[in-house]
Amino acid sequence: MSAESTGSRGFTHWRLRFCAWRGNRPFWGGLFTMFGGVPIAYLPYADMRLGNMTLAMQTTAGAGSLIIGVLLITLGLTMWFQPNTRVFAGIAAIILGLVSLPMSNIGGFLIGFLFSLIGGALSVSWAPGVPAEELPAGEPLSDDDDAVAERPRTDDELSAVAAPTNTTDAHGGRNSAG
Repeated sequence: MSAESTGSRGFTHWRLRFCAWRGNRPFWGGLFTMFGGVPIAYLPYADMRLGNMTLAMQTTAGAGSLIIGVLLITLGLTMWFQPNTRVFAGIAAIILGLVSLPMSNIGGFLIGFLFSLIGGALSVSWAPGVPAEELPAGEPLSDDDDAVAERPRTDDELSAVAAPTNTTDAHGGRNSAG
């Protein structure tokens, strides 16, 4: 095996690839939406056994709960693999979370409801990052940086910066809020 082959890629390589993939889509919004769909779909069909007694949560809205849960899981996957539809998927997840309150045991006992609302909100608010423009080597950030760096400060300027007595007198009367 030569040094140029990519035969054995370590954990770091796959972690970096996952981080790059995760950064290009509303990952957490999709994950929360899928987590919200699971209790909404599962709880109406769940059985709990206490000794010989079976406790069932089956309701007449069981089919509606299953449909809402499956749709939420599908919307979470859509957020991951089709990030361009993130606004639609986020709004649909919020609406389905609200519909789950009366339809499926108070939205999966509020767990699924809260997860789907948070996931939908994260998806709607997510925006793809803009790549930073690279500066050519040796070019200053702005013209003002060189002027300030070359000119030494006077004693009056140093005392005004260190302990301004009045906000209008500090920094030559300019507003320094931003």
